[in-house]
Amino acid sequence: MTKIGFVGLGIMGKPMAKNLVKAGEDVTVYDFKQASIDELVNVGAKAAKSGKEAAQNADVIFTMVPNSPNVEAALFDEGGIAEGLVAGNTVIDMSSINPLASQGFAKRLAKLNVDFLDAPVSGGEPKAIDGSIAIMVGGKKASFDKFKDLLGIMGGTVTYVGDVGAGNTTKLANQVIVALNIAAVSEGFSLAEKAGLDPELVFSAIRTGLAGSTVMDAKVPKIVNRDFAPGFRVDLHIKDLQNALDTSHSLNVSLPLTSEVMEILQVVKNDGNGSDDHSAIAKYYEKINDITIQKK
Repeated sequence: MTKIGFVGLGIMGKPMAKNLVKAGEDVTVYDFKQASIDELVNVGAKAAKSGKEAAQNADVIFTMVPNSPNVEAALFDEGGIAEGLVAGNTVIDMSSINPLASQGFAKRLAKLNVDFLDAPVSGGEPKAIDGSIAIMVGGKKASFDKFKDLLGIMGGTVTYVGDVGAGNTTKLANQVIVALNIAAVSEGFSLAEKAGLDPELVFSAIRTGLAGSTVMDAKVPKIVNRDFAPGFRVDLHIKDLQNALDTSHSLNVSLPLTSEVMEILQVVKNDGNGSDDHSAIAKYYEKINDITIQKK
């Protein structure tokens, strides 16, 4: 049996690690929150006291933390994962970070004869819980093939997209499209609301047409029911769009609509809604149009 280390038991990492444990895998977990470790131990995981300890005796180590600096700290700080690695190990980072950072981490780990895959996910907490998230993977194809089945325990689709950094570039493209889609939905439903229409009827009328999308199906019910409990928080989407803009600038790519939605998200955050679901983009449109998009 493959021995697994898993570092980072946040909103997404915790259910993903649980799915590995429930599938009968040998999983050792670490997080800076002891309560999160205890929760995993209660379903059958082993506890580690550090990233180093989680990596010791593991064949593959998964990381799932917020951003590039957190990955770097988890890997290379004192007591970090790198101190517990041996030649032949593989690190699979499932965080959503800057692809240039992923490439840098891969180079540093290569000096230890350790492979690195960047494998960010999309789908939010509900899909992490039911094991249906989409996983996009960059790195050596041989390493991907070796661990694809493990990734499949956590994800509904697991797709190899290229060399190291390709996974996170794909994720950034995904996050750009999702953010713009939520903004488009919010803008269209603001028009309907201002005209006095029932947004639920509008939703029923257009969701199976060309405007329909997974984003519309997931987010319109949250908006009209005033349910902004986070599936994916505004703060995290700001982080992803910042990484997208930083990456685009390094590639001399212009993302004007992404820049606009980034400013909208900043308004939502500044209004105290950074912990809301990213469907709270609708709150910006409600604010500027003096409306509330809600079921009648």
